[in-house]
Amino acid sequence: MHLLFRSLCVLLLFAPCFVDRSSAAGGAFPVESNLKAGVAKVDITPAEVKDLEVVGHRRKVTGVRDPLRAGVLILDDGQTKVAIITLDLIGAYEEIVKLSRQEIEKATGIPAANIMVTASHNHSGPGFKTESEWGKTLIQKLTAAAKQAAADMTPVTVGYGVDEISFGINRRKVINGRAVVRLNEDGPNDPRVKVLRFDDGKSLTPKAVLMHAVCHPCFFTWGDKGSMPYPTGFPKMSADFPGEAQTFVEMCYGNQTSSLFLQGCAGDIRPNLPGYPYRCADEADIQWAGRDLGSAVVRTLARSMIREELVKRPKFYQIRVANTVVSLPGKEGRIDAELQALKIGPYLLLTMPGEPMVEYGLKLERDIADRAIPIIVGYANGYIGYIATEDAYQVGGYEPNRSRLTAEAEAIILTELSLLADRVIGDVFESFSKHPKDVQKREATEKDRLKQK
Repeated sequence: MHLLFRSLCVLLLFAPCFVDRSSAAGGAFPVESNLKAGVAKVDITPAEVKDLEVVGHRRKVTGVRDPLRAGVLILDDGQTKVAIITLDLIGAYEEIVKLSRQEIEKATGIPAANIMVTASHNHSGPGFKTESEWGKTLIQKLTAAAKQAAADMTPVTVGYGVDEISFGINRRKVINGRAVVRLNEDGPNDPRVKVLRFDDGKSLTPKAVLMHAVCHPCFFTWGDKGSMPYPTGFPKMSADFPGEAQTFVEMCYGNQTSSLFLQGCAGDIRPNLPGYPYRCADEADIQWAGRDLGSAVVRTLARSMIREELVKRPKFYQIRVANTVVSLPGKEGRIDAELQALKIGPYLLLTMPGEPMVEYGLKLERDIADRAIPIIVGYANGYIGYIATEDAYQVGGYEPNRSRLTAEAEAIILTELSLLADRVIGDVFESFSKHPKDVQKREATEKDRLKQK
């Protein structure tokens, strides 16, 4: 009995050490931050997929290879709340943006103008019709996911890192003064993967992950009609490589995190699947791309948690949002386009409502990189089609020919996004005036912004 008593005393004496070791092994760490985050994901695959026509490269599909999902990330710095919505769809069409903002504002109180709605540009998903059963269900599911995310807000810090993918390639080649569709390894490209992780400090598993990459999700669409086994495109619905990558990342963390995908300036970047001019992917191809992107994300996530990186994280994150609707010159009249800037601490997201060519992202980053960490997002808050560069119109080709815009649109878009960046970064001002009339004018401008969306 005496020996048993002594053994119990020893165990009790060292119990705190055992608990501390267990905690350290799990990677728990204190979170000192004003920023709160909540996240939710939801399956948005249509209930019936039989002879359903998918959009992008249109074709009929029967059955589902992998589910389409939507993600909702809500952030709150104590004064400003924002939401980022990601969709495994071809576009964040104006109707989706309007209805989801309207319903999410009602459900969560987040101002409509502070909600970013993005799409991966998936070419193997359904189109959207407001009055369709699936269309109504989509808005309901997005609203429910937003409510779920808003109910699970916890303090977080944000980690950031960059890696690369290997499967994207430029699809424009200039031959004898004219641009043609051809895989072009020497063309402009952006293989970088930018990753934000949101940590609540409970473990090494992130609460949420935002990954940003640049490539058309058109692995499963038709290209070279002679390519087997899918000369007319993959016969099932799929979320393409962004869906595969999200699943891979979540799997690596035991499905205890939520990963969301942001598409970059992918207007002229596609998968490197050689053919005439290219071929449809098979199962090996999609696993290659999904795991290539997923592995890049996981590598980045892991590295950002080592102590040398962890100590670099800010403790204060200010959220600032700015929107504007610009009138762009079009081939058949003016075209309205919403541009948005969303800054979360040092991280700056700038959006365009269509398919910007890769040069847009590279140009904007050069102008902003010394002031913030830029993440340029296409396919967000509407869809106006291809957004080609001014230079592209001189040699023609698929993107400028298909675009509804004229060459003059580039300068307007770049200027307006630069002005939005100025507003949310806050390090440059046209006026420092504190005169009551100037203050009232600024306040009125902000009220108008919040009412517009």
